[in-house]
Amino acid sequence: MRQSSLVVVANRLPLDDNAAPDGACEWRRSPGGLAGALHAILEQAPATWVGWAGGVGPAPTLTDIGGLRLRPVSLSADELRGYYEGFANSTLWPLYHDAVQQPVFDRNWWETYRSVNARFAEAAAEVAEHAGVVWVQDYHLQLVPGMLRELRPDLLIGFFMHVPFPPPELYMQLPRRVELLRGMLGADLVGFQREQAAHNVAQLATKLLGAHATDDAITVDGRTVRTGAFPVSIDVAEMRALASRPDVLRQSEQLRHDLGQPKRVLLSVDRLDYTKGIEHRLTAYSELLRAGHVKVRDTVMVQVAVPSRERVESYQDLRDRIEGEVGRINGEFGRVGEPAIHYLNQPFARSQLAALYRTADVMVVTPLRDGMNLVAKEFVAAREDGRGALVLSEFAGAAAELPQAFLVNPHDVDGLKDTLLRAMSADPAELAARMTAMRDHLAGHDIQSWARAYLTALDHTGSLAERLAGDRAPAASVAWHR
Repeated sequence: MRQSSLVVVANRLPLDDNAAPDGACEWRRSPGGLAGALHAILEQAPATWVGWAGGVGPAPTLTDIGGLRLRPVSLSADELRGYYEGFANSTLWPLYHDAVQQPVFDRNWWETYRSVNARFAEAAAEVAEHAGVVWVQDYHLQLVPGMLRELRPDLLIGFFMHVPFPPPELYMQLPRRVELLRGMLGADLVGFQREQAAHNVAQLATKLLGAHATDDAITVDGRTVRTGAFPVSIDVAEMRALASRPDVLRQSEQLRHDLGQPKRVLLSVDRLDYTKGIEHRLTAYSELLRAGHVKVRDTVMVQVAVPSRERVESYQDLRDRIEGEVGRINGEFGRVGEPAIHYLNQPFARSQLAALYRTADVMVVTPLRDGMNLVAKEFVAAREDGRGALVLSEFAGAAAELPQAFLVNPHDVDGLKDTLLRAMSADPAELAARMTAMRDHLAGHDIQSWARAYLTALDHTGSLAERLAGDRAPAASVAWHR
């Protein structure tokens, strides 16, 4: 394989799980996912993406996606269980999300995680050209920066943590806390969604490594690692254009008709995950129905829950609980042909999501903890009509950027009920003012701004950022801490 000046390393390749009729690879665009976030950036210049193609066994031979070369990494069935389902998603994921679910510490998982991270690092070292840039993504591959530095000290290495990074008192529970911290700090620049995460890492580096650390730089083992907040965003122009297409507008009108022409449509779009607050949301809505504040004929709730990590037992249990609760609510409050909740456990095409965003009167985004939540930003970008209300969890990273949303503590069910009622009854002029302010913010803080800010901080020459992010300057508030 040819070498590349930019290599992206992520757990998954950005491939659609359904192959095209001619066998060509197609870009994978899940709601709020990494592939969708990087799609607009990697269209701009040739690059290589290192990642798992899905499935088990030998790595497949894959064709390029435009100018993007694909370097698949193989996983065996045992590695999938230990690395992905085990250490990444049953140990790190719950711990990094405030231990919403109790993390599981299994010693065997660690060895698999370490060996798979080594395989990713070796693949990146193989395809990166001399003095190239490697951009490692997320908690699945937290050891890769350090491993890659040992293999290829000539490289410029970036690491971006898309999920929250926990406070020291939670992180200290990890049996392999020092190795994970050192692995991440093998990068030249470590980026986070929020400033607090950089502060947490600085505290841990001081405590565990004896490093000299501030919130924007950590000096350890004779090297200085820069850290900072770079809130990730979306391709605003793409979503605006999609949501304005005539076929999408027609689909939105048809959706409202199919829902029975209700006065209000409440919409939630989530991955099926226990961090998303779906159960709390259902409890609040059912109590509003029981109290008579919401009536089925006037108001409809649509809950999209995109399947996620279906082999992990805790996710199977979550799906069963949610489906049982939706059935209970519909059984108690629904009527023939008029369910209280339309529950859809399936993936949606981008155009279908845009139509749903345009249909919603209230978008309900209430995760218990979220690094950013790009669905909230997609909804705002889609509302070219300037209408609609966004109910947003205080514990989503997006809340810091969208304070004009109806912010709520999703753990407080009574507060969530009150916030939903306020959003449903808000004056149209108030909703328009809130939406205009949020849309104005997103216009200056899109995915290009994020990429340019991060890559400029990583590559001081600015040449890589220029090639990948176009000629738009980054917004000042996205720049890394100096």
